[in-house]
Amino acid sequence: MIALKKYAYIIGIAGITACSTQRQLTLPEQLKTPAVMGSQQDTLSLAVLKQVFADEQLQQLIDTALQSNFDLQAAMQRIEAAKANLLRSKRAMLPRVDVALSAGVDRYGDYTLNGVGNFDTNLSPNISKDQRIPGPTPDYFAGLRSSWEADIWGKLRHQKQAAYERLLGSMEGQRLLRTQVVASVTGMYYELLALDDEREIIKRNITLQESALALVNIQKSAGRATELAVQQFHAQLLSTKALLFGVQEQIAALENQLSALLGRLPQHITRTGWDTDSLTHLSATGIPASLLLHRPDIQQAARELGATQKDLEAARLAFLPTLTITPYAGFNAFKANLLFQSPASLAWGILGGLTTPLFNQGQLKAGYNTSRAGAMSAFYQYQQAVVNGYQETVTALNKVDNQQQAFEMKKKEVMVLKQAVSTANTLFSTGYASYLEVITAQKSVLEAELAMINTRRNVYSGLVTLYRSLGGH
Repeated sequence: MIALKKYAYIIGIAGITACSTQRQLTLPEQLKTPAVMGSQQDTLSLAVLKQVFADEQLQQLIDTALQSNFDLQAAMQRIEAAKANLLRSKRAMLPRVDVALSAGVDRYGDYTLNGVGNFDTNLSPNISKDQRIPGPTPDYFAGLRSSWEADIWGKLRHQKQAAYERLLGSMEGQRLLRTQVVASVTGMYYELLALDDEREIIKRNITLQESALALVNIQKSAGRATELAVQQFHAQLLSTKALLFGVQEQIAALENQLSALLGRLPQHITRTGWDTDSLTHLSATGIPASLLLHRPDIQQAARELGATQKDLEAARLAFLPTLTITPYAGFNAFKANLLFQSPASLAWGILGGLTTPLFNQGQLKAGYNTSRAGAMSAFYQYQQAVVNGYQETVTALNKVDNQQQAFEMKKKEVMVLKQAVSTANTLFSTGYASYLEVITAQKSVLEAELAMINTRRNVYSGLVTLYRSLGGH
């Protein structure tokens, strides 16, 4: 009796220990961002920003990319996989019902409970011939078997919620990829426009330099210029022509890269020109911080954080007892020819069991610690996504503002230098300027025009970054 009480005491202590679970996770305080990013002036909306990208040819390219880009199509399959995982998590809460057809045989020993019982039963005058138990004893069953884990603590519910969060996260991932594709197409399109301008500028300067070379040849024939002057003008012309080949190579490479992004083989990209009037809408230098939280990468990080928290809660609840119910119903007999003789062979039963983890506590704790580390990692990744989004947006705002002002200065510089070239040519033709001054003036205007195009390229590059920063398409 004392030994029995001792064993009962040990079992009770083990049960109490097994039913204990881990503490709930408390996350650190999140970062706080200001209401407006950038200056506190009028704020810029995504709708206004999209007006800059209203080019008809650009919109056709974007539509093609959204329909044909292979990365986007792969993202759609990841969403389908997440939907299937969610469906599996939902079905885990329902009873499992299987159609069972089974057959087996047992040979019981003469000194076992079943062996003695079957021998004694066969000698009874109360049973018929069909009820005599053969030995070895077959066992036939045809019917339904079910198993259901009752979600008394909500473990399965948290697993389903985690799967749902990951489904939403995969959708945000697809939106992020769509935004990146649109931004890449837009950025490449405006890069092509900039290269087109560079090509036209170089061609125009080649024409001017050819005229200058012809003029200096005439002056050489008249004895007013030397062979050295002719050679210098000719060398400058050759250098400028070499620039043209480099730009054409960049255009071809970029068209091929954009074609690949559109999901098609290399081909020419049709384009119009700059819509400089749309830039007048971008006088605002502030952006509401609420737009930042709608960025797909931040939303995706938030969904993953929510999923890992649900995973952690499910891992915490795994320490608690599990209630499993296993009913069955069907035909059961020890002779095949008697299996479907109803109602004599009808059988049913139900078993309910409450199981508590005892010796696998270490394994459960390892799983809990893994889930806890995953939740903390997801939290820090979410915080980093917010920081990255904030710095990217503020940097892009600053870039657009400064490059717009720089572009205005560059336009004025080009105008002045063009006048300088005209003046240098006039003075050279009248003998008041040397050929070196003409060459320097021509070189300066070419460099200034290329720098002006590069500044406009930087303005649109900043706008594309802003578009992506605000969540994009």
